[in-house]
Amino acid sequence: MRATGDRPRGAWLRALLVLAAIVGSDQLSKNAVEHSIVPGEEHRLLPGVALVNTRNHGVAFGFLPGSHLGVTILIGVALLGLLIYFALHATRPLMWLPTGMLLGGALGNIIDRLHGGAVTDFIKLPLGWPPFNLADASITLGILILFLLIDGSHRAVP
Repeated sequence: MRATGDRPRGAWLRALLVLAAIVGSDQLSKNAVEHSIVPGEEHRLLPGVALVNTRNHGVAFGFLPGSHLGVTILIGVALLGLLIYFALHATRPLMWLPTGMLLGGALGNIIDRLHGGAVTDFIKLPLGWPPFNLADASITLGILILFLLIDGSHRAVP
């Protein structure tokens, strides 16, 4: 490995492994919820955290329900931009992590949409926060990590 980061092939492989782990855990968890929790039921997991079985026809956290074509185009453009950015910056340390998280989360939810027309959400937090799933959590954390890496690389430049 070079001091500036991973070789591009290694970075792509790591991103692919993260993507596979996210998609696999997301699909397994959604399948478990669909087969163990009746829609409308709520199973308390921890204080303030419950497991539910809901279907989301919008994007993350239920936003923009019913606008599938526009959302699909927007997501496609964002993912293409991410892939281009990653291709140009794959050797930056840890850049593979948010890339794999974002692609894996998007793919996990796309699989649901293609399979059943909606996404299964099952993690319910207090204060009226909309239910979400592991793919949504991966996308949210991936965006945060990506911004931190980009901001950190800009601050490191004199």
